[in-house]
This record gives sequence, C-alpha cells and structure tokens, in this order.
Amino acid sequence: MHLSSRSLSSSQLAAVRTAIGADRLAAYDTAVGGDHARAVDLYGWNAAIGAALFEDLGVLEVTLRNACHRELRTWNAKQGSASPWYHHPVLTPGGMEDVGRARRRVLQGGKPETEGRVVAELMFGFWRLLHSKTYEATLWTPCLRHAYPLQRPNDRTAVYERLDRLNTLRNRIAHHETIHGQTVAKTGLGIAGMHETLLDLLGWIDADVRHWVAVSSHVPALLQTRP
Repeated sequence: MHLSSRSLSSSQLAAVRTAIGADRLAAYDTAVGGDHARAVDLYGWNAAIGAALFEDLGVLEVTLRNACHRELRTWNAKQGSASPWYHHPVLTPGGMEDVGRARRRVLQGGKPETEGRVVAELMFGFWRLLHSKTYEATLWTPCLRHAYPLQRPNDRTAVYERLDRLNTLRNRIAHHETIHGQTVAKTGLGIAGMHETLLDLLGWIDADVRHWVAVSSHVPALLQTRP
C-alpha cells in the first residue's frame, strides 16, 4: 500500500500539493501529463518504493560491513597490530576523517568506544570507497575480496560499480528525491535493475541472505502498482 489521493477532496488535494511544494511535484506532474491527482499518487508510490528499497539496502549495508569488518580484523591481526584495523595508516586522509567522525558519534552517545560501535557508525559511502581503485593493492587483493566468497572470479570493479550505484540510490531516497523514472538518476538503471544490483552484491557475500531478501522484499509487488 502507498499514499493515495483517492480519499481526498479537491481542497484537500490542493492542500497536500501546497505542503509538498510545486518544485518537488513538477517532475511528477510531467510524468503523468499534468494530472494533479495522479501526480500526488505517484509521489506516494515513490515514497513507498523508496521505503521498500531502503529496507533492503539496510540488510545489504549491515551484511556488507560485517563481512568487511571480519576480513579487515583478520588482515590487521596478520600485520601484528594490536590496534583496531581502522587505525591502520593504509586508510587515506578522507577515510581517517570518516573514522574520526564515527568515533565521535559513539562518544557523543555516551557509550565507551568499541570496534563494533565504531563500525556501525561508518557510513555506506565509507565502505564504497574502501572498494575503490585506491585500495586495490593494499586492501582488496589481500583482504576485502574474501568478503565475497561467492563472486567468481573476484572482481573489485564489479563490486565498486554496484556499491557506487546503490550509494547514489540510497542518498536520493534519504533526501526524498524522485526515483520513479525509467532510470534512477546517475545510475543508468531502473528500480528493478537497481534491486537486482543489490541482490547481486548480497549473493556474492551470502546466498542465504540474498534468498531471504529476494523472497521477503516488497519491491517486486510495488513495481506492479506504479500509478
């Protein structure tokens, strides 16, 4: 189910459109040929499919960071380090800034710092950048590729490109932007393709988690109800 204009009077529809704003609704008006009620329906559907995608992205994010954290801890221990892996000088200045912000968020919450708490505070964009070409020799080859045991052959570029697309999608959803078009902005893929991208990544990490998301997701059903 998603927000619908069906139960709204003309004055209520006008009030809803005013609350959302003409600028934000412009893309929806264009998509439905200027029908104001259908535009509001499409806006509601866009919010619903975004929420469904965000739910699945949450599973991916937790699965991804836990898999990477596990491999990074193992790799760090082999370096003979007694400090958490996120203190390793292999991280770029930008990566260290991300870690610093994550550590501060933990302490601001009034809890003592632990590796698990810091890792949980690291944003999706941080994990995306750990898969960039910058880290191919230092982290991907000796370490992070092992987080994807079902990817054959291991291919950093394929992982990074998918993470990059999903990071764009995640940010658009978080900022309540449109994702209803034929292609999600800056990704070159529609919603169905983006969801398949998400499932690809999960499948490379853990086949059982991929199956769980694939059979439980609300995305396929919502795609059939687009106004």
